[in-house]
Amino acid sequence: MPHASLIDRIESIPRRELYFFALYRVLEAGLVAALAFSPLRELAGEPRSATLAATVATAYLVAALVLLVLGRNERWLLPIVFGGTCIDILAATLATHALPGVGAGIAMMLLFNVAAAAMLLPLRYGLAVAVLASGAMIVEYVWSMLDPGPAPRSLAELSMFVTSYLALAWLAHQIGQRARSSQRLAEKRTAEVANLVEINELIIRRMRTGVLVVDADSRITLANEAASLLLGDGGGDGATSLAQVAPELARRLQRWRNGWQVDDSPLQLLPDQPEVQPRFARLLADSDVVLVFLDDATVVSRRAESLTLAALGRFSASLAHEIRNPLAAINYAVQLLEESRGVDDADKRLLQIIHQQCQRTNGIVESVLGLARRERANPENIDLGAFVRRFVDDYRQTLSIETDSLEAIVPAQPVQALVDPKHLQQILTALVHNALKYGRIMEEPARVRLRVFQTERNALVDVLDRGPGIAEGVAAQLFRPFFTTSEHGTGLGLYIARELTRANQARLEYVPVPGGGACFRVVLPGPHNMLPV
Repeated sequence: MPHASLIDRIESIPRRELYFFALYRVLEAGLVAALAFSPLRELAGEPRSATLAATVATAYLVAALVLLVLGRNERWLLPIVFGGTCIDILAATLATHALPGVGAGIAMMLLFNVAAAAMLLPLRYGLAVAVLASGAMIVEYVWSMLDPGPAPRSLAELSMFVTSYLALAWLAHQIGQRARSSQRLAEKRTAEVANLVEINELIIRRMRTGVLVVDADSRITLANEAASLLLGDGGGDGATSLAQVAPELARRLQRWRNGWQVDDSPLQLLPDQPEVQPRFARLLADSDVVLVFLDDATVVSRRAESLTLAALGRFSASLAHEIRNPLAAINYAVQLLEESRGVDDADKRLLQIIHQQCQRTNGIVESVLGLARRERANPENIDLGAFVRRFVDDYRQTLSIETDSLEAIVPAQPVQALVDPKHLQQILTALVHNALKYGRIMEEPARVRLRVFQTERNALVDVLDRGPGIAEGVAAQLFRPFFTTSEHGTGLGLYIARELTRANQARLEYVPVPGGGACFRVVLPGPHNMLPV
């Protein structure tokens, strides 16, 4: 494993540095060859051994060329760097002994080889190269003393070279280690920056808000996916004029740049796209490049609806006692009138209706308050058929028999359901009210039916009418809060009904009727089957 780690470190060395090191070795070999064969040999003084000089120059030049070729093979980096430096030391030692006049210069050139090897190799290999070079210089000094010929270099010069080799190897290794550490840190930071850029691009590209980058000439230089979808084919091309793909947006941008009042109304860029709310911001304080944000107006509308519903919940809670107190007074007055002796049977029947409607109103108030406070439902196991019959009988008391009609279609066998009776009362009241109000054609009487049936797992109630039906575009928004097609409606009836069904782990669905009319289906869990919502 240590050898594998060493190979990994060596293989991380840039090939360019190794290539230049090999080129320098070829230069050294060329200089030694020039001193051995060219007229420059006269500048080197009297050689101790011309044959040895020629042999060393030739062999060293061939080895340098071979190492230059093999240096491109990354699989042999360690042997090439360490082995090549050992060859440099051997060649320098033999050349110094053969050409004593240039021995100091050759020893100086060897300093670069030792420093380069120590910089590229691990510390122990770098120090080993310095020790080999120092030992080779000492061996050559002893050899020169024993061999007859010119006097060897001074002992002081030898000591300085030995010290220089060891010190330079240590310093070069430290410099190389810091350089490699800085390079690794730079590569790491570069990769992190590249990742952050990709993450930012991905976030901007996948944002639901459209983002455009517009230059000083009002040309689109960048657009994310949402903006391209809103602008059509023209939004995806770089350097497209904003005035060509969205003239109204370009006009608003120009007004904003001029410091004029900008129209804040929603804008529809394409006929089949939702309305957007444009916002403008400069990329930099002193830059003409502008960021255009295209917010989906429907999302903004839903946020406003959420705030309105929250305010409505707080408002309904504050009115709880104000509504209950009059109801309690009416109930008390009805009870006193029922005990009066001067009330005949017809009036008692009317008082009974008032009492029942007061109780129903109180139940509606409690359900709305429970919805606003997110109170849990209290489901009970009820006979759905019997419940619907009672509901229809009670509701008929408020209908004109000569006009509208309301009937219950209930199977003979009991249909068991698990639901909060108060919530179900309010759900059916809202559905029947809508059916009687909108489920009529022209001036014809409304005919509403409540059909109860059962599937394998659920109990269902259908509220059907024979009216004109509901358009497809309207059906998609039926359960949105505050959505209504009537000038006098609040748009909360179906929304509250659906929220109450969800509180009971049930579902409220709109089912289109092919033959005309509308059907709202309440899917209730059976007594032992709670549906996931």
